[in-house]
Amino acid sequence: MALIAILKNAFRKPIKTTKLSDDIREPVTDVNLVINPGSLVVVTGVNGYVASHIADQLLQRGYLVRGTVRNVPRDQWLKDYFDEKYGKERFELIEVPDMAVAGAFDKAAKGASGFVHTAAPIMSNPDPHATISTVVQSTIGCLESAARESSMKRVVLTSSSGACITPRPLSSDVIIDANTWNEASIQEVNAMVPPYEGKDSCQAAYYASKTKGEQAAWQWVKEHNPSFTLNSVLPNANFGRPLDAARQGSRSTINWVKVALEDSDSLEEKVPGMVPQFHVDVRDDAALHIVALIFPDVRGERLLASANRFNWNDILGILRKLYPDRYILAKAPHDGRDESKVANERAEELLKRLTGNGWISLEESLKDSVEGLGLA
Repeated sequence: MALIAILKNAFRKPIKTTKLSDDIREPVTDVNLVINPGSLVVVTGVNGYVASHIADQLLQRGYLVRGTVRNVPRDQWLKDYFDEKYGKERFELIEVPDMAVAGAFDKAAKGASGFVHTAAPIMSNPDPHATISTVVQSTIGCLESAARESSMKRVVLTSSSGACITPRPLSSDVIIDANTWNEASIQEVNAMVPPYEGKDSCQAAYYASKTKGEQAAWQWVKEHNPSFTLNSVLPNANFGRPLDAARQGSRSTINWVKVALEDSDSLEEKVPGMVPQFHVDVRDDAALHIVALIFPDVRGERLLASANRFNWNDILGILRKLYPDRYILAKAPHDGRDESKVANERAEELLKRLTGNGWISLEESLKDSVEGLGLA
């Protein structure tokens, strides 16, 4: 009863717009939020780089989190991490070994008010069509499981900037907004024939899977008109401090920072997929998922989580500035730039409303990445 009284009193206060940090544990407090603190939110693939930050920020703000993973014993570290940081009974791990199976998320969705679908298949199958099928099936599956819960109010899908366009040097006359779809990636995959191999096949499969998966989600909502609202977040390359460097330090684009700092002569060999594009700090990415989950005026939106454009030379230049005593390549072989215009104003406006701050800079994000990886 004491907790209920505290929450009721808290809801009478305005939203706090304080920049999130590891020490902030105050809940968002506003009576008009779609999902109030104390409610249960599901986060799939919660052991991932971005998903773990989403869970962390939800817990900071007073929510309960149920995270799905493929193997609970293997990811018990995350339960231990959150139990120590926020206390027991706030965070739960649940096992979903195959997210493409019908009803895979039924148990996870029980009693939840929000559902954040961040999990993605491991890109180990050389057949791009199999990857796309897994993404589409798991996306529809999470929507179906959510729709079976009367308490469900919001579903947020982690998509990708690659669902709009394949990253590459682009001219300033290219405009990317919420109506932009990467149909070219789907055409590229459809034109492929076995044997499927090489980085080009994997990259095309990733972008096509994100495109088809998100399109399938919006089409499902249009056809079934569920009681919950769907929003999506489309992040570009994420940098920033991982929750656990040993377990997450090489599982995402943060690994690019490690290679640039420790083995910059091998950039092209070890990170062949990095081309000029936009970045977003993982904290901002996570915060936009929170926005999409709880703000009442964010309904049926695609939020473009692209902060600032960058290329290898931007990264190398910042790292040389931050760590002048380290050997870092003077100039990358290719220094093209993505000059496209990304309609990210709406995302930044919502970010400012939640945190009181705009996009985290590339320099701050890289510094946090290096320190978080234990490489400073």
